[in-house]
Amino acid sequence: MSRTFSIIKPDATKRNITGAINKIIEDNNLMIIAQKRIQLSKEKAEGFYSIHKNKPFFNDLIQYMTSGPVIVQVLHGENAVQVYRKIMGATNPENAENGTIRKLYALNIQENSVHGSDSDENAITEINYFFDDSEIII
Repeated sequence: MSRTFSIIKPDATKRNITGAINKIIEDNNLMIIAQKRIQLSKEKAEGFYSIHKNKPFFNDLIQYMTSGPVIVQVLHGENAVQVYRKIMGATNPENAENGTIRKLYALNIQENSVHGSDSDENAITEINYFFDDSEIII
C-alpha cells in the first residue's frame, strides 16, 4: 500500500464537483485518508510550484491556483501514484481517455480540475508540504 497527493483545483471547487471527483477516486480503490479545503496564498502556491518558476506559464498557474479554494488530499491504496495518475487522465483533456477525471470535468489544459503526484518520492514531498502526520488518519 502507498500514498499519493491530490489537489482538486479551483475550477472544480467553483463548479461544486468535488464529490463527483472523489467518487471516481473511491470507486478506483483509493481511500481518502486526509482532506482539507484551503485557499492557497500566493506564497504557498509559488512554493509548491517552484519547479515551474522559470517557465512562461508560471504566473498564470499561480494566479489560477489562488483564484479560489482547493481541496488537498492524501490518497491511500495499492500503487496509489500510478492508479491516481491513470484515473486523472492526460494533462490536456483533449488527450485524456474516456472516463478519466480530466476527460469528464476539465475545462482546458490549465483548468484541468485535478493535480496528482508524479512519483512516490514527490508524493511524500507534496503530502508533507500540506499535511502534518497527525492529520493523516488511516
